[in-house]
Amino acid sequence: MIIGIIGSGAMGAGIAQVVATAGHMVRLLDQNRQALDRAGNSIQGSLDKLTEKGKLTAETSADIFSRLHLTQDIDAFNDCELVLEAIVEDLAVKQQLFREVEMLVPDTCILASNTSSLSIASIAAACQKPERFIGIHFFNPAPVMQLVEVIPAVQTREGLAEEVRDLVQSWGKLPVLTKDTPGFIVNRVARPFYGEAIRILEEGIADMSTIDWALTELGGFRMGPFTLMDFIGHDVNYRVTESVFTAFFFDPRFKPSFTQKRLFEAGYYGRKSGRGFYNYAEGAVQPEPNRDETLGRSIVNRVLAMLINEAVDALAFNVASKEDLELAMTKGVNYPKGLLAWADELGLENVLKTLDELYAEYHEDRYRASALLRRMVRQNQTFFQHESALSR
Repeated sequence: MIIGIIGSGAMGAGIAQVVATAGHMVRLLDQNRQALDRAGNSIQGSLDKLTEKGKLTAETSADIFSRLHLTQDIDAFNDCELVLEAIVEDLAVKQQLFREVEMLVPDTCILASNTSSLSIASIAAACQKPERFIGIHFFNPAPVMQLVEVIPAVQTREGLAEEVRDLVQSWGKLPVLTKDTPGFIVNRVARPFYGEAIRILEEGIADMSTIDWALTELGGFRMGPFTLMDFIGHDVNYRVTESVFTAFFFDPRFKPSFTQKRLFEAGYYGRKSGRGFYNYAEGAVQPEPNRDETLGRSIVNRVLAMLINEAVDALAFNVASKEDLELAMTKGVNYPKGLLAWADELGLENVLKTLDELYAEYHEDRYRASALLRRMVRQNQTFFQHESALSR
């Protein structure tokens, strides 16, 4: 299979490495020659490291790289069977790109976007044959992260999602099927990890280092929310939050914060700029957390209740199966447990109690409990111990 990748940034280069490693011929396109050269050097460097670690032989590494063709000529896509874009998150730019690509590729070529939050239906609408369009969302770094979200649009032909899921699985990845809703699975369900942590900070309940400490040491998350936002970059994380909020018709559950917006506006993007929530300048002293376990547990319970509520609501609206929801959050953002199983462990009535207490205190729709969660508590059901838990 010949696969075209458009965009040679970190994501495009990573995807190119994945599909070349899986045995496909790859055409990696970028109009910027320097960017293409950087991508080629990055892929070669990655393969060299794998060879040094004994995960690849020198011969296999050379074979993989030989399947990679760097090009500035879009006409090189004329025999591609799949074309995937990994360019700027701008709907108009992506639509224009696929108008051009569709004129060059065979009628049987699958067209796909790696967008993390834009509507697949909107991008597909620019195509004359939208039935062959689909979302294939990798996570960064693509060669390392196992999860891939496969997102059919309303226009996508029947059966294509399953074909693409099987293809992605053949690449050694873990695909999940998700509806074409804002943020898909991961970028929707994960929003409270950031948003509620910032809310706790803004209210002066705890500082960022204490919140990070609580969620890592007591909650078991690999990174605290402020460390993670700085790692992702506020130019990315804030824009995704803003995009999801707008796409959900300004639902207050996804409301961005002015605190993060100001960092974004100032260019304090996090690690990449040397400053974000934390200061990364040489010699900078990081604040010490307050290791009060009572305070820490209250922080974990609040953030976790919000995360669980979002996962339950995604299930209620059939965004994905419960199995794919669990897989997405454990493999896409490395949560220590699937949120639905975690809810079972905590007790759904305890999660609901936390949400109802927050709603009683704030009277904000942000804290409304999912109707499915409330129903399950009323019927004394759980997500995984009893299959009847999903009955409507």
